[in-house]
Amino acid sequence: MIEVNSLVALFLGLALLLLLILRFRLPAFLSLLISTIAIGLLLGLKAEAIFQIIEKGMGGTLGYVATIVGLGAIFGSLLEITGSAEALSRFLIERFGLKNASWTMLFSGFIIAIPVFFDVAFILLVPLLYSLQQRTKKSLLYFALPLLAGLAVTHAFIPPTPGPIAVASILGADLGMVILVGFLVGMPAAIVSGIFYGRYISSKIFIAVEGQISEEQRVNYPSIIKILAIVFVPIVLIVLAALAKLEVWPMAEGLKGVIAFIGHPFAALILANILAWIFLGLRENYSKQSLLKVATKSMEPAGTIILLTGAGGVLKQLLIDSSIGLEIAEGFARADLSIFVVAFSVAALVRVLQGSSTVAMITAASIVAPLAADGDYSSFVLALITVAIASGASVFSHVNDSGFWLVSQYLKLNERQTYRSWTMLTTVLGLTGLAVVLLLSLLAG
Repeated sequence: MIEVNSLVALFLGLALLLLLILRFRLPAFLSLLISTIAIGLLLGLKAEAIFQIIEKGMGGTLGYVATIVGLGAIFGSLLEITGSAEALSRFLIERFGLKNASWTMLFSGFIIAIPVFFDVAFILLVPLLYSLQQRTKKSLLYFALPLLAGLAVTHAFIPPTPGPIAVASILGADLGMVILVGFLVGMPAAIVSGIFYGRYISSKIFIAVEGQISEEQRVNYPSIIKILAIVFVPIVLIVLAALAKLEVWPMAEGLKGVIAFIGHPFAALILANILAWIFLGLRENYSKQSLLKVATKSMEPAGTIILLTGAGGVLKQLLIDSSIGLEIAEGFARADLSIFVVAFSVAALVRVLQGSSTVAMITAASIVAPLAADGDYSSFVLALITVAIASGASVFSHVNDSGFWLVSQYLKLNERQTYRSWTMLTTVLGLTGLAVVLLLSLLAG
């Protein structure tokens, strides 16, 4: 049975975390470290032991995550500066026509958010949304919500975006398997929220773009085939490596070793960066100096994510190394609660209370990690837990989330309209994600 003192320590620590973030506006990185120390002291750990845990948790987490996030940030910045994201969306609109524009925007968001951060990708494509609204006279939400659903799903569900990378690292989940499960869960979630709910609410809220919107665009874009090939290189290689581990088909040991090497996230992302640098940068007449400047600047947001993830790893390490981790695991086991529901609920609670999906994912992963460690789960189940956390961290984006105001500002929505459209979309997305996770969990037995 979970000791009352342990539970009190955990809840007081989490309450302190939320207080520091919400009331005192301290950075999440600092707040996580302070809260972890507080929990350790309440559990009766000596100061020396606490700081050893901090060092162990930070080092163990960042050794992997920092490399992936750093490489991903550079890759995304190269695609952004070369106009690849915009080129892809415009190509898809031209290829599939205005009739299928909502589906096109969903798939655009789904693909573009793989290398490019959510907010950057959205801002890049806003002019295209305005243009579509003026050309079709449909509500702006008809096109915007599918795009946002695609962006949100990839941002939360599918590596190499930072959130799922951090969760996978904390839980010890295989990145390739997380990508596979992320696609399996994320696509239905994006369709239900972006297409079906998007069409429903756009018929209730009509938003028009006033004035003439300039459709000025670059004269020369990189080749679409080149863009798609480079974007999917790391994804395909990582997934192939994950499948090779599962031995789903007969394979010579030498070939398996080659696939394991090039399909490791480090190698796959390094290769993608080299290809983007050469074929989207140098071959498109960008100077080495300009590319270097862009790549260096991309480290600024990456640094924040890396430190935040490290702090989450510290909290996880404290829960595992102290008795409370085992107590929590045993308590949930006796209560016969689904680990997927627990993972979703914890992430959703933190998300609603403090707004940041990344903080919610990292906090939830840290709390759920002892359960995962105690359960001896397969790579498939660990991936499902990762996506369950992502689903919970996606729900009910509201006024404490920067994404709420970003959507409100660029789509010309008042607060009530933003709640009815964006907030409800994220909630439908998260709940659909949980439903698909639970269905897939039946396959795991």
